[in-house]
Amino acid sequence: MQSRTPIKATLSKVSSPARCVVQSNDLIAYEDLRVRNLVKNHCRGLSINDAGWYQFRKWLEHFGDKFGRITVAVNPAYTSQNCSDCGEVVKKSLSTRTHVCQCGCRLDRDHNAAINILRKALSTVGHTGTWIDRRSRYGNVDPNACGELASTLPGSGLVEQADSMKQESPRLMTGECQQPRLTNNP
Repeated sequence: MQSRTPIKATLSKVSSPARCVVQSNDLIAYEDLRVRNLVKNHCRGLSINDAGWYQFRKWLEHFGDKFGRITVAVNPAYTSQNCSDCGEVVKKSLSTRTHVCQCGCRLDRDHNAAINILRKALSTVGHTGTWIDRRSRYGNVDPNACGELASTLPGSGLVEQADSMKQESPRLMTGECQQPRLTNNP
């Protein structure tokens, strides 16, 4: 019996958890971190490179396409500083691990950030101009979360997004994960 090559073992370490995450969720939201910029900090650079974040993200996107799941990269700005209850910006250093807001919200810093990341992702699903698509192969035209090209942009003054011809995930269709749509009806 042959042992696995180091490359195959490494791929399995990254791809297997990514596959599990994608298969057990209808929507996968994550921060659009610029790994290259994080690595510029020499103290953190080696540990960030060792973690394989970029490769993990690529596997998430691959399995998302393969299994028909929505993957959304959101702008990482203020995800850990905005209060997930009231929206207030609560400045804190990286060493502060607990989010404490004047509104009474007290959460682990990462839990607070996860709630904010999910909210940002849900606000982009079904709309054009999602954060990840700004660097898409379509150039200056942003496809929506389903990969379709649309002519409306968030904040453009239009009240209703054109309906998609693609089928959404059954969990998203039940309204369990969606925010209500605004309509143009008086």
